[in-house]
Amino acid sequence: MPRISPFIIVLSANEERILVERSRQYTSSYCEVVRAKIVLLAATGLENEQIAQRLDTSRQLVAKWRKRFFHERLDGLEDQPRGGRPRSFSP
Repeated sequence: MPRISPFIIVLSANEERILVERSRQYTSSYCEVVRAKIVLLAATGLENEQIAQRLDTSRQLVAKWRKRFFHERLDGLEDQPRGGRPRSFSP
C-alpha cells in the first residue's frame, strides 16, 4: 500500500521558474538538480515512491526534500551546515 505524503506541494510561478532553471543547468551539482526535480515532480501530484523510481533514488531521500521544501520553500533546498569538527585541510 503506497504511502501518501501529507506535504502537498503547490508552487508559485516564480518558484516553478527557478526550479525548472535549476533542473536544466549543466553547471549545477547533481544534488541541486535532483532536489529541484523532486520538488517539480511532487508539485505534479506524484507520490514519493513514483518520484524515487523516476529519479532512481530512495523514497526516504524524496520524502526528506519534499518535507524541507514544504516547510522552508526554496531556502530548504540549500545545504545546511554540517556538525562535527572543522576540516583540517582546505578543499
